[in-house]
Amino acid sequence: MPQMSPLLWLNLYIFFFSIFLLFIVMSYFTYSPTMKEKESTKYSTHQMNWKW
Repeated sequence: MPQMSPLLWLNLYIFFFSIFLLFIVMSYFTYSPTMKEKESTKYSTHQMNWKW
């Protein structure tokens, strides 16, 4: 079985690298974050009296 020529190795590298990039781009754009419901946090109206 003859060795693979360097151009064929380069083609394989480009092919798999492009598939890898395509997979990453697809996973990036198909990710949809879920928005959490905003909890109604009431700020404390308790007045602090500092005694110095």
